[in-house]
Amino acid sequence: MNKKTSSPSELSSIPKQTGTFLNRELSQIEFNRRVLAQAEDASIPLMERLRYLCIVSSNLDEFFEVRIASQLAQNRLGGDSTALPPSLATNIDMAIAECKQIVARQYQLLNDTILPQLSANGIHLLRHQDRTEEQRAWVKDYFNREVRPLLTPIGLDPAHPFPQVVNKSLNFIVELSGKDAFGRGTGIAILKAPRVLPRVIRLPDELSKKGTSFCLLSSVIHAHIADLFTGREVIGYSQFRVTRNSDLWVDEEEVKNLRQALQSELHSRQFGFAVRLEVADKCPEHLSQFLLNQFNIDRTRLFAVDGPVNMVRLLELINSVTTPSLYFSPFTPGLSPKVHNTDLFARLDKEDVLLHHPFESFEPVVEFIRRAALDPDVVAIKQTIYRTGMNSDLMESLITAALRGKEVTVIVELMARFDEEANINWAERLERVGAQVVYGVVGLKTHAKLALVLRRNESGLRRYAHLGTGNYHPRTTKLYTDFGLLTAHPGLTSDVNEVFIHLTSLTKPKNLEYLWLAPFSLQKEIIQAIRREGAIAKQGKPARIIAKMNALLDESVIRALYAASADGVKIDLIVRGACALRPGVPGLSENIRVRSIVGRFLEHSRIYYFKNDRRHDVYLASADWMNRNLFRRVEVAFPILDSSLKKRVINEGLTPYMRDTANAWELNADGKYRRRKPRSKEGTFSAQLHLARSLGTIGSSNPLPDK
Repeated sequence: MNKKTSSPSELSSIPKQTGTFLNRELSQIEFNRRVLAQAEDASIPLMERLRYLCIVSSNLDEFFEVRIASQLAQNRLGGDSTALPPSLATNIDMAIAECKQIVARQYQLLNDTILPQLSANGIHLLRHQDRTEEQRAWVKDYFNREVRPLLTPIGLDPAHPFPQVVNKSLNFIVELSGKDAFGRGTGIAILKAPRVLPRVIRLPDELSKKGTSFCLLSSVIHAHIADLFTGREVIGYSQFRVTRNSDLWVDEEEVKNLRQALQSELHSRQFGFAVRLEVADKCPEHLSQFLLNQFNIDRTRLFAVDGPVNMVRLLELINSVTTPSLYFSPFTPGLSPKVHNTDLFARLDKEDVLLHHPFESFEPVVEFIRRAALDPDVVAIKQTIYRTGMNSDLMESLITAALRGKEVTVIVELMARFDEEANINWAERLERVGAQVVYGVVGLKTHAKLALVLRRNESGLRRYAHLGTGNYHPRTTKLYTDFGLLTAHPGLTSDVNEVFIHLTSLTKPKNLEYLWLAPFSLQKEIIQAIRREGAIAKQGKPARIIAKMNALLDESVIRALYAASADGVKIDLIVRGACALRPGVPGLSENIRVRSIVGRFLEHSRIYYFKNDRRHDVYLASADWMNRNLFRRVEVAFPILDSSLKKRVINEGLTPYMRDTANAWELNADGKYRRRKPRSKEGTFSAQLHLARSLGTIGSSNPLPDK
């Protein structure tokens, strides 16, 4: 045990100074550097590297739509939309400077490495100058048939004001010489690319002598933009894209029906205030300045890029190519023998079942709800829905249950960012078949992942529950690492029932025996468990905390961890994304290590482990250690009670990630991450590859990279 240098009371009163916590925005950007490193990794198949580039672009879009927009919005509420307070301006400027470095590296990697290597493998993304005469003729014909009829150029003048530009849409600014048809010298036109058109277009195979050729819609329009302005000369042009504030806001205390209010608000998301402008790097400076003025964007938030202004659209290319060698080998999740081809309710009467996704199939959870919907002995189903997607067998089963006369109660979170429309649609369908649908609690997002089934047997009603760390979403359950527990434990299921009563009736929840519930007890229980480890360490006993989550930002929890470190508790944190805790600082956090795992699957599990004088407390949760999760959301952390399942969580969810030398990054005290490398005598170890091989089946041609 390290010698204690500060007392817990001293550490709990650490002033909120710059050196105590890492910057949230810069830490979030560091995560995107780690994702970008995947795209740089030559051991990863080419199309997967391109996919990582697209993921970085998507992440940065959301960073501007939400994080940067929220900081700018705070200032706008203060009455001044232009001048920023020095501290806020500095924070934004630092974040944007880091983003520009990442974006520059993205396009360099795309143009100098990935596209040339794809071309060497027979996949050609052709610019106008790369196309043969035959290909140019085909593109011209395609433009005239499929594109031009949908285009509506707007020449700007007092009768033709600057058009509404949708968030993240593809547009063009065009500078013209000469006079228009009425003898006037209008010099600027705006052209919006219709969103119904594909962004990646495949050329006929007979025009590609070697491999398959594609071109971008932006390239097609660029090549023929002059054709749209008969009698005038195009002297300058550029594609451009505007990123807007995308946070929805409705006054939940004022509206009478949140779903109806949100439906009317969804449209406005496309036209929030502008926060970023992207143009081609050859865009004339006076045209980019014209756009900046039009959208009221500071020049520091101008991004000039060497390629398509929306790299995310290259996902269409990824989805259009079927060459196996360019992708990760197919992975088939394992089927737990405890629930495969068994009477699920009879199994749960005997024991709890733990599932580890995506290494084990999510199908048993879908089957749990499906069987409940069809079982005549089931009288009621209750479920929370945060994200579930547009197509969901699970949601269809809830509709079936309602149609069969069962009591179906669904708490649908309508404010789940970017899933609002899908959730509104499901809420409407459920209501139409007689399900009881509520939208959570005013002012809080319902983020807990819970399902409860009430089934009648010879001794009366019995409860069965599913508690999880991830969403009931058919796509993400194949891509995100999560744990789920199926149980008939009377205490756990009773607590789950109390949570549902709280959410529907709005009564104060009773004291729960097993679950930690936000916003009421979760943060308090976490801090109490951390402090308990500190007290155990001060008695000279082994004390240990291991926690895995997506983000660590709550200052009170971080201060408690600092205090525990000073008491001698050994603390390991596996934090995928943003982390404000500064590890390895003498006198503050020398007993704390922080690592991040970035691999083929998105690390999404939340696991809290406390040694607790060898009791080995293990909690799984829907909540990260962030202020919003602990106080502005309904979240649940639930204990794993069975000793064999505790070992599974530790041996699958924590221990392999502590050993990882393939996808692990370690956080330094300065906020930078360094990639962990194996010691000279040990081989490279990938936690995800280990779990994929031990719990599922993975092909051998391009498995997860194991360097």
